[in-house]
Amino acid sequence: MNESKISVRYAKALFELGKEENLIESVIKDIQLIDEVCKTMPEFWLMVESPVVKTSQKRTSVKLIFGDKINPVSLNFLDLVVQNRREIYLKDISRNFLSLCRKDKGVLSATLTSASAIEKESNLKLSELLSKSFNAKIELQEVVDKEIIGGFVLRIEDQQLDASVSNQLNLIKRELLSNHMK
Repeated sequence: MNESKISVRYAKALFELGKEENLIESVIKDIQLIDEVCKTMPEFWLMVESPVVKTSQKRTSVKLIFGDKINPVSLNFLDLVVQNRREIYLKDISRNFLSLCRKDKGVLSATLTSASAIEKESNLKLSELLSKSFNAKIELQEVVDKEIIGGFVLRIEDQQLDASVSNQLNLIKRELLSNHMK
């Protein structure tokens, strides 16, 4: 089975369970904690990825790490994921689950990439403008990438507007090369 199908299936199952049990906010916090641990604790992630570590040991470790920190529904779900040997998909399951929750709340995630940090006032104005344009609440994340030289790249869900200097230079280069070939 395709890994994206696996993570989407598990994420949907957890989302539906959270909604059904009326615990969605609690499960969101739990998944954010699990995702944070996966990303910031390399020793935990090494254990998760290791084919040498037995499933029973992984289940015990997960219960010790998260047992008193997350909701029993989330803990049981996490245990099920490990039991079914799908723990290597935890990061993708988390990402898909949080995306489902944002969509359910009518929130779109957006990423603004620029060569330097944007002022807070400009960031707020852009969020307001995007909220009006997309008729949804926008979660705007800012990324600084000096490689784009100047301008910005705005990505909202699966749409992208690339107004970066590096992109414009690449377009000019392609045009010059295509004219040179004629």
